[in-house]
Formats: sequence, structure tokens, C-alpha cells
Amino acid sequence: MIFKRVGPPAADEYFSYYGGYVSLVGNGDLLQTMYLRLTEAESFYASIDAAKSLGRYAAHKWSIREVLGHIIDTERIMSYRALSFARGDHNALPGVDQDDFMRNSNFDERDWSGMIAEFVLMRRANILMFDNLPDDAWNRRGVASEHEITVRALGYIVAGHEIHHSRVVADRYLRT
Repeated sequence: MIFKRVGPPAADEYFSYYGGYVSLVGNGDLLQTMYLRLTEAESFYASIDAAKSLGRYAAHKWSIREVLGHIIDTERIMSYRALSFARGDHNALPGVDQDDFMRNSNFDERDWSGMIAEFVLMRRANILMFDNLPDDAWNRRGVASEHEITVRALGYIVAGHEIHHSRVVADRYLRT
């Protein structure tokens, strides 16, 4: 597919905490990366059977289902932030405590294939949302978690966050 070309954010477009996620996308085009990662991530998670998706690599660590649930939650939150700022909302958005979210989730009780489908639909919707933003929206800024951030940076964080956690699953959960 052909998407609008969106290059990487400058370092002043996001809080340094997110630099690792942004760097995983690198200089690659955001929307093309999101599209390619959609197919790769769907195949990757679908290759993990339902029983194994409940596995943890160590005590008190999230299960693979919880990791995918965290990816979905984060994609939803970051894309909402991007949409809000792209539309010119100047309200500061609150931070999110991932551990509180996890304590109040039921990912381990959910259907594994349903979770994969939810990720796919979320990613497809976000690709379309980002691809249809007007060009001037990418540089719009807002405040989230008490830090200024651009719409472009939020897109790169969405993409890099999934890459990061999928690599963690591959390296720590599935290594034999």
C-alpha cells in the first residue's frame, strides 16, 4: 500500500523516556512501518498457541497475553492523544500507570485469538487515522503525562512500543 510519507520526530518533539521506542522505527517511514509490523506482529502472535500465551518468563512478570494487552492499551491511549492534539485540543492529558491498568485488566481470561484480532483492528484503524491527518497536524503539540509531545512523535511511539514488546516476547518468553 502507498501511504503518506512521515519522517521521524526531532528529539525536542517528545520526552526522552520515549527515545528508545522512537529509535526502533528509526528513519523509516512511520505508516509503512506500522503496516509492515501489522502483518509481522499478527503472524508472530498467531504462532503462539493459547496455552503458551499464558506463560511468563519469570515470577511476577506479565504473561504473553498481558504483554499483548498492554500493547493494545498503549496503542489506544497514544492514538487518542495523537487524535486529540491533531484536532487542536489544548487540554493536558493525564499520565497512565501501566501497573494499575494491568491490575484492573482480565487479559489472562480473554480469548487469545480475540486479542490478536483486537490488535489487528486497532492497528488498522490507527494506520488509517494517521494516514488521513492533514499535513500540518503532524507538528501539532500537546501535553500528556506532564510533557509536551507532537502528533508525529506519538505515531512513532505507537510503532516502536509494539516492536519493543514483541522483541521482549521473542527474546525472553519464547527462547528455547
